[in-house]
Amino acid sequence: MIPLILYDIPSQLEGKHWSSNTVKPRFVLGYKGLPFRVEWVEYPDIAPRMKAIGARQNKVDGREMYTLPVVSDPNTGALITDSWEIAAYLETTYPEKPIFPNKSKGLIHALDTAFNNHRGAASAFPLLRAGEILNERSTEYFVTTMEAIFKQKISEFSPEGPKRDEHWVAIERAMGTCKEWYDEEEGKWLMGNIFSYADILTASRLFLPQEVGMMGSGKSYLLMWRRNAKGFSKDSNESQQDCPIRMIGCQST
Repeated sequence: MIPLILYDIPSQLEGKHWSSNTVKPRFVLGYKGLPFRVEWVEYPDIAPRMKAIGARQNKVDGREMYTLPVVSDPNTGALITDSWEIAAYLETTYPEKPIFPNKSKGLIHALDTAFNNHRGAASAFPLLRAGEILNERSTEYFVTTMEAIFKQKISEFSPEGPKRDEHWVAIERAMGTCKEWYDEEEGKWLMGNIFSYADILTASRLFLPQEVGMMGSGKSYLLMWRRNAKGFSKDSNESQQDCPIRMIGCQST
Protein backbone atom coordinates (compact mmCIF):
# COMPACT_ATOMS: atom_id res chain seq x y z
CA MET A 1 0.00 0.00 0.00
CA ILE A 2 1.30 3.45 -0.92
CA PRO A 3 1.42 5.74 2.15
CA LEU A 4 -1.24 8.43 2.25
CA ILE A 5 -0.12 12.07 2.56
CA LEU A 6 -1.31 14.27 5.41
CA TYR A 7 -0.77 18.00 4.89
CA ASP A 8 -0.18 19.56 8.30
CA ILE A 9 0.99 22.88 9.81
CA PRO A 10 4.37 22.80 11.61
CA SER A 11 5.29 24.53 14.85
CA GLN A 12 8.29 24.94 17.13
CA LEU A 13 7.08 22.10 19.37
CA GLU A 14 8.71 18.71 19.48
CA GLY A 15 7.12 16.59 16.78
CA LYS A 16 5.93 19.82 15.09
CA HIS A 17 2.21 18.94 15.12
CA TRP A 18 -0.04 20.99 17.39
CA SER A 19 -3.42 21.66 15.73
CA SER A 20 -6.54 20.00 17.13
CA ASN A 21 -7.94 19.96 13.58
CA THR A 22 -5.06 18.28 11.80
CA VAL A 23 -4.53 15.81 14.65
CA LYS A 24 -7.99 14.30 13.99
CA PRO A 25 -7.02 12.61 10.69
CA ARG A 26 -3.65 11.79 12.25
CA PHE A 27 -5.47 9.86 14.98
CA VAL A 28 -7.79 8.16 12.45
CA LEU A 29 -4.87 7.06 10.27
CA GLY A 30 -3.03 5.77 13.33
CA TYR A 31 -6.03 3.92 14.73
CA LYS A 32 -6.78 2.24 11.41
CA GLY A 33 -3.12 1.35 10.96
CA LEU A 34 -2.85 3.09 7.59
CA PRO A 35 0.65 4.13 6.49
CA PHE A 36 1.04 7.85 5.90
CA ARG A 37 3.64 10.55 5.62
CA VAL A 38 3.41 14.22 6.51
CA GLU A 39 4.07 17.20 4.30
CA TRP A 40 4.51 20.33 6.39
CA VAL A 41 3.01 23.56 5.03
CA GLU A 42 3.56 26.96 6.68
CA TYR A 43 0.47 29.17 6.94
CA PRO A 44 1.41 31.61 4.12
CA ASP A 45 1.97 28.64 1.80
CA ILE A 46 -1.35 26.85 2.42
CA ALA A 47 -3.39 28.65 -0.25
CA PRO A 48 -0.84 28.45 -3.10
CA ARG A 49 0.16 24.89 -2.20
CA MET A 50 -3.40 23.57 -1.95
CA LYS A 51 -4.43 25.40 -5.12
CA ALA A 52 -1.47 23.84 -6.93
CA ILE A 53 -2.43 20.27 -5.97
CA GLY A 54 -6.11 20.82 -6.73
CA ALA A 55 -7.56 20.77 -3.21
CA ARG A 56 -10.93 22.41 -2.73
CA GLN A 57 -11.52 25.41 -0.51
CA ASN A 58 -13.29 25.15 2.82
CA LYS A 59 -15.96 27.48 4.22
CA VAL A 60 -14.84 29.23 7.42
CA ASP A 61 -17.38 31.62 8.96
CA GLY A 62 -18.89 32.20 5.55
CA ARG A 63 -15.56 32.74 3.83
CA GLU A 64 -14.08 30.39 1.23
CA MET A 65 -10.51 29.58 2.26
CA TYR A 66 -7.84 26.97 1.66
CA THR A 67 -7.40 25.14 4.95
CA LEU A 68 -5.65 22.14 6.46
CA PRO A 69 -5.91 19.27 7.09
CA VAL A 70 -5.92 17.83 3.61
CA VAL A 71 -5.26 14.18 2.87
CA SER A 72 -4.09 12.82 -0.46
CA ASP A 73 -4.60 9.12 -1.14
CA PRO A 74 -2.35 7.97 -4.01
CA ASN A 75 -4.01 4.55 -3.88
CA THR A 76 -7.31 5.96 -5.13
CA GLY A 77 -6.39 9.42 -6.42
CA ALA A 78 -8.65 11.06 -3.81
CA LEU A 79 -7.85 14.49 -2.36
CA ILE A 80 -9.94 15.34 0.69
CA THR A 81 -10.27 18.61 2.59
CA ASP A 82 -11.69 19.05 6.14
CA SER A 83 -11.17 16.70 9.08
CA TRP A 84 -14.78 15.45 9.09
CA GLU A 85 -14.76 14.69 5.37
CA ILE A 86 -11.40 12.96 5.74
CA ALA A 87 -12.78 10.76 8.54
CA ALA A 88 -15.82 9.86 6.41
CA TYR A 89 -13.61 9.04 3.41
CA LEU A 90 -11.22 6.86 5.42
CA GLU A 91 -14.15 5.01 6.98
CA THR A 92 -15.71 4.26 3.59
CA THR A 93 -12.48 3.41 1.80
CA TYR A 94 -10.78 1.52 4.63
CA PRO A 95 -13.63 0.08 6.74
CA GLU A 96 -11.44 -2.15 8.91
CA LYS A 97 -11.44 -0.93 12.53
CA PRO A 98 -14.54 1.28 12.09
CA ILE A 99 -14.74 4.72 13.65
CA PHE A 100 -18.48 5.18 12.95
CA PRO A 101 -19.80 1.87 14.33
CA ASN A 102 -23.51 1.01 14.32
CA LYS A 103 -24.35 3.81 11.86
CA SER A 104 -23.32 6.42 14.45
CA LYS A 105 -22.02 9.11 12.08
CA GLY A 106 -25.03 11.42 12.51
CA LEU A 107 -25.08 11.01 16.28
CA ILE A 108 -21.36 11.77 16.57
CA HIS A 109 -21.79 14.86 14.41
CA ALA A 110 -24.58 16.06 16.73
CA LEU A 111 -22.37 15.48 19.80
CA ASP A 112 -19.56 17.47 18.19
CA THR A 113 -21.94 20.36 17.48
CA ALA A 114 -23.30 20.25 21.03
CA PHE A 115 -19.80 20.44 22.50
CA ASN A 116 -18.85 23.39 20.29
CA ASN A 117 -22.05 25.20 21.25
CA HIS A 118 -21.18 24.75 24.94
CA ARG A 119 -17.70 26.16 24.38
CA GLY A 120 -19.00 29.15 22.41
CA ALA A 121 -16.81 32.25 22.28
CA ALA A 122 -14.13 30.54 24.37
CA SER A 123 -13.03 28.72 21.20
CA ALA A 124 -10.78 31.70 20.44
CA PHE A 125 -8.95 31.38 23.77
CA PRO A 126 -6.41 28.68 22.74
CA LEU A 127 -5.47 30.77 19.70
CA LEU A 128 -3.64 33.16 22.04
CA ARG A 129 -1.12 30.45 22.85
CA ALA A 130 -1.18 28.81 19.43
CA GLY A 131 0.20 31.98 17.85
CA GLU A 132 3.18 31.81 20.20
CA ILE A 133 4.35 28.32 19.17
CA LEU A 134 4.23 28.71 15.38
CA ASN A 135 7.32 29.22 13.26
CA GLU A 136 8.19 32.81 12.46
CA ARG A 137 6.93 32.63 8.86
CA SER A 138 3.51 31.53 10.02
CA THR A 139 3.01 33.74 13.06
CA GLU A 140 2.28 37.03 11.32
CA TYR A 141 0.00 35.39 8.77
CA PHE A 142 -1.82 33.45 11.49
CA VAL A 143 -2.42 36.55 13.62
CA THR A 144 -3.63 38.64 10.65
CA THR A 145 -5.97 35.89 9.47
CA MET A 146 -7.45 35.19 12.91
CA GLU A 147 -8.02 38.88 13.52
CA ALA A 148 -9.90 39.14 10.22
CA ILE A 149 -12.07 36.14 11.08
CA PHE A 150 -12.88 37.24 14.64
CA LYS A 151 -12.94 40.96 13.74
CA GLN A 152 -10.75 42.00 16.66
CA LYS A 153 -7.12 42.14 17.70
CA ILE A 154 -5.73 38.84 18.91
CA SER A 155 -4.79 40.55 22.19
CA GLU A 156 -8.52 41.16 22.68
CA PHE A 157 -9.56 37.53 22.17
CA SER A 158 -9.28 36.74 25.84
CA PRO A 159 -7.76 39.56 27.92
CA GLU A 160 -6.89 38.92 31.54
CA GLY A 161 -9.81 39.75 33.80
CA PRO A 162 -13.57 39.08 33.64
CA LYS A 163 -13.54 38.04 29.97
CA ARG A 164 -10.77 35.50 30.53
CA ASP A 165 -12.64 34.15 33.56
CA GLU A 166 -15.79 33.76 31.43
CA HIS A 167 -13.82 31.78 28.86
CA TRP A 168 -12.41 29.45 31.52
CA VAL A 169 -15.95 28.88 32.80
CA ALA A 170 -17.18 28.11 29.28
CA ILE A 171 -14.34 25.65 28.69
CA GLU A 172 -14.94 24.02 32.06
CA ARG A 173 -18.65 23.73 31.32
CA ALA A 174 -18.01 22.14 27.91
CA MET A 175 -15.43 19.68 29.26
CA GLY A 176 -17.67 18.90 32.23
CA THR A 177 -20.56 18.10 29.90
CA CYS A 178 -18.29 15.86 27.85
CA LYS A 179 -17.17 14.05 31.00
CA GLU A 180 -20.81 13.51 31.98
CA TRP A 181 -21.38 11.78 28.64
CA TYR A 182 -18.53 9.39 29.44
CA ASP A 183 -19.75 8.83 33.00
CA GLU A 184 -23.09 7.58 31.65
CA GLU A 185 -21.34 4.55 30.19
CA GLU A 186 -19.76 1.66 32.08
CA GLY A 187 -17.09 1.02 29.47
CA LYS A 188 -13.95 2.90 28.57
CA TRP A 189 -15.31 4.85 25.59
CA LEU A 190 -18.24 7.14 24.90
CA MET A 191 -20.11 4.13 23.45
CA GLY A 192 -19.17 1.89 26.33
CA ASN A 193 -16.69 -0.71 25.11
CA ILE A 194 -16.92 0.39 21.48
CA PHE A 195 -14.34 2.88 20.23
CA SER A 196 -15.55 5.56 17.81
CA TYR A 197 -14.72 8.87 16.19
CA ALA A 198 -16.37 10.54 19.18
CA ASP A 199 -13.36 9.46 21.27
CA ILE A 200 -10.99 10.87 18.66
CA LEU A 201 -12.84 14.20 18.84
CA THR A 202 -12.47 14.19 22.63
CA ALA A 203 -8.75 13.40 22.41
CA SER A 204 -8.26 16.19 19.87
CA ARG A 205 -9.91 18.70 22.20
CA LEU A 206 -7.38 17.82 24.90
CA PHE A 207 -4.47 17.77 22.45
CA LEU A 208 -4.17 21.52 21.79
CA PRO A 209 -4.38 22.61 25.46
CA GLN A 210 -1.77 20.01 26.31
CA GLU A 211 0.57 20.94 23.46
CA VAL A 212 0.43 24.73 23.81
CA GLY A 213 0.76 24.69 27.58
CA MET A 214 -2.74 25.67 28.69
CA MET A 215 -2.48 22.92 31.28
CA GLY A 216 -0.09 25.18 33.15
CA SER A 217 -2.29 28.27 33.02
CA GLY A 218 -3.42 28.06 36.62
CA LYS A 219 -6.56 26.07 35.83
CA SER A 220 -6.06 22.55 37.09
CA TYR A 221 -9.48 21.16 36.14
CA LEU A 222 -8.45 20.46 32.53
CA LEU A 223 -5.61 18.28 33.76
CA MET A 224 -7.79 16.69 36.41
CA TRP A 225 -10.49 15.90 33.84
CA ARG A 226 -7.93 14.40 31.50
CA ARG A 227 -6.62 12.18 34.29
CA ASN A 228 -9.96 11.06 35.66
CA ALA A 229 -12.45 10.85 32.78
CA LYS A 230 -13.42 7.34 31.81
CA GLY A 231 -11.58 6.17 28.76
CA PHE A 232 -8.68 8.53 29.33
CA SER A 233 -7.15 7.18 32.50
CA LYS A 234 -8.90 6.06 35.65
CA ASP A 235 -5.75 5.98 37.75
CA SER A 236 -2.12 6.92 37.46
CA ASN A 237 -1.11 3.36 36.52
CA GLU A 238 -3.25 3.53 33.37
CA SER A 239 -2.41 7.07 32.33
CA GLN A 240 0.28 6.11 29.83
CA GLN A 241 -1.77 3.30 28.28
CA ASP A 242 -5.42 4.32 28.26
CA CYS A 243 -5.24 7.95 27.15
CA PRO A 244 -6.44 8.06 23.51
CA ILE A 245 -3.78 10.64 22.67
CA ARG A 246 -1.24 7.83 23.22
CA MET A 247 -3.49 4.86 22.58
CA ILE A 248 -4.80 5.83 19.13
CA GLY A 249 -1.37 6.49 17.74
CA CYS A 250 -0.33 9.34 15.49
CA GLN A 251 3.04 8.40 14.07
CA SER A 252 3.72 8.77 10.38
CA THR A 253 5.85 6.32 8.44
